[in-house]
Amino acid sequence: MSGQACIVGIGETTYCRKPGSGVSQLALQLQAASRAIADAGLVPSQVDGVMPFPNLANAEELAANLGCANLRFAATVHTGGAAPVASLNIAATAVTSGMADYVLLPAGWNGYSKARVRSTVANDVNSIPGGAIARDYYLPYGFVAPPQWYSVIARRHMYEFGTRSEQLGAVAVAMRKHAQANPAAVMHDKPLTIDDYMESPMLADPYRLLDCCLETDGAAAVVVTSLERARDLKATPIVIVSGAIGQPYPADEIINRKDIFATGLSVAAPQAFGRAGLKPADVDAAMIYDCFTFEVVQQIEEMGFCERGEGGDFVQDGRIELGGELPVNTHGGLLSEAHVLGMNHIIEAVRQLRGHADGRQVPNAQTVVVTGWGDFGDGSIVILQRS
Repeated sequence: MSGQACIVGIGETTYCRKPGSGVSQLALQLQAASRAIADAGLVPSQVDGVMPFPNLANAEELAANLGCANLRFAATVHTGGAAPVASLNIAATAVTSGMADYVLLPAGWNGYSKARVRSTVANDVNSIPGGAIARDYYLPYGFVAPPQWYSVIARRHMYEFGTRSEQLGAVAVAMRKHAQANPAAVMHDKPLTIDDYMESPMLADPYRLLDCCLETDGAAAVVVTSLERARDLKATPIVIVSGAIGQPYPADEIINRKDIFATGLSVAAPQAFGRAGLKPADVDAAMIYDCFTFEVVQQIEEMGFCERGEGGDFVQDGRIELGGELPVNTHGGLLSEAHVLGMNHIIEAVRQLRGHADGRQVPNAQTVVVTGWGDFGDGSIVILQRS
């Protein structure tokens, strides 16, 4: 990418948790997409590339409803929650190679009022790469949902490195603290203490209720173009410096991996930092896909902010809070802002680099890293900088 692509537009809907919001997943995505296109100073007919989130929309219906009459590039990356950041990498390649001029990346769903993972996997084994294994070897034994699947990784980390529940709680408390400074966050007016966390119900040991991300209705979108084209637009361009995508091996199964802590990010992060000529210490803030608290700890380790096994200590004592060594998910993340498939992490990174994060602004933020985590450990990463 060589820093020649950038984000020029961002948009999002209101995020909510209520049954039957009355807004379809397509309508949510169209609303966020329209706002992102307007934020970039474009009209829909100028958008000639669309990269939808898997299984939630297709490029043709998005283009038809938006009025993108000149569509010439469309792609979908099937890496679950890693898809938005992975798509950002591919969109950057598309706009710098001439495959498209302006690429729209929308993601949105009725994650509270409609989606349920267990029934999805049971009825459609193609819904995730490990769907067949989950159906045949996980579901019959009551191993039916993501908190259970990922809990074994967290428990193994506790066994090998002494990671404690209070350290996972530090992640939950930090995310909720950041949400208090974000009026758009679902948990904006619901503070959280470590005592609250420790008293929350156990769901899948070691995961308590407050280790788990929010189920949310909502959508977010970004628009990507080349840095050269961005000079003619009204929005401040945020440069996509580098990025990478990876999968663990085997990608469709967790339990029998030789290294249970190795994810796609373990491979992708060194590549992204190497291509950018940067080190983790050069990062001002990180938007880390926080589907569960331990996944923040794990991704901090696998990106190289600390050694493997040291992540529990790293997240304590305010080190990942605003004002700390590495502010993480300054919007509240999936744990306390909303679960918008990780696209809201990209939105927050852009806001921080534009200097538009209001009461949660990281002073003079120049470099922000964003990660994605999907399926059984697919990983994606992008490094963004102010132009």
